[in-house]
Amino acid sequence: MKKPPKRPRRPNGPANRDVAVLVYDGLCTFEFGIAVEMFGLPRPEFDDWYRFGLCAVDDGPMRAAGGMHVLAEGGLDGIARAGTVIVPGWRGVDAPPPAALLDALRKAHARGARLMSFCSGVFVLAASGLLDGRRATTHWRYVQALAERFPRIQIEPEVLYVDEGDLLTSAGSAAALDLSLHLIRRDFGPEMANAVARRAVVPAHRDGGQAQFIQSPLPEQGATLGKLLEWMRRHLEQPLPLSLLAERARMSERTLLRRFEEATGCSPKQWLTHERLSRARELLEGSNMAVERVADVCGFGSADTLRHHFRRSLKLSPARYRERFAHQ
Repeated sequence: MKKPPKRPRRPNGPANRDVAVLVYDGLCTFEFGIAVEMFGLPRPEFDDWYRFGLCAVDDGPMRAAGGMHVLAEGGLDGIARAGTVIVPGWRGVDAPPPAALLDALRKAHARGARLMSFCSGVFVLAASGLLDGRRATTHWRYVQALAERFPRIQIEPEVLYVDEGDLLTSAGSAAALDLSLHLIRRDFGPEMANAVARRAVVPAHRDGGQAQFIQSPLPEQGATLGKLLEWMRRHLEQPLPLSLLAERARMSERTLLRRFEEATGCSPKQWLTHERLSRARELLEGSNMAVERVADVCGFGSADTLRHHFRRSLKLSPARYRERFAHQ
């Protein structure tokens, strides 16, 4: 007798739901606000959401960007109870973190806590020594300073965020939203991450490997390329050679390649692969469509090609991805 198909396992949250966010004199208000929005708001629609708390690094009241002052109910002792510790920026790349803070972070990491930095907060994790030999990122403005001061870190300067499992770092400002949603997705699955994104009115997912910024977009080409991108999204299942794209955009192939990269930060082929992967992820999460059919619908041509791109980009096979993230 044939066994019924195994139901996908849905993530049910981290074992330790306590999230501790550092508050310090010179607080980066925007990055702090992202931590509150993503992890600190009450969400009665979800059972057993994160438990949110603040940990004061300095004696209060502490100054925050924008002329505000903040007080925190707890001190560094809160780090000892947290499953996730967030460093929402730092007061300056030249400002050394207090020894007591670095010691608390090392102890938290040693007992299994996840440490996550937004933007310049990576300098705090770097000063702890925990990022030595590990991958990390930060705002593009700070990459050179980080590399010079901490040469043992494997810096990925162009990505939105890096997930090393127990150490997570994001690029500048809004990339903290992407990293936060990525962690929520990892902890609770795509349905909850999508719901949080809808409430915050932000994209539910931007891949961590996406470029941080666009060098020199050309406004006069925006409408033309915008229409082309939308058309490409609607026809992902079809072969889309450069010659066809250039014809639709009414440009030469050489001009299209240049304009496309200036406007998106990547080539048409790279952009299509990213969009096809995103569509494949949606289908694997929300449907019972066979992997072979997913590959066909998304324009990969074969299941082997789909598996190749999944392993290369996500370090998972499509089947393993479905098992981990599919809706129940």
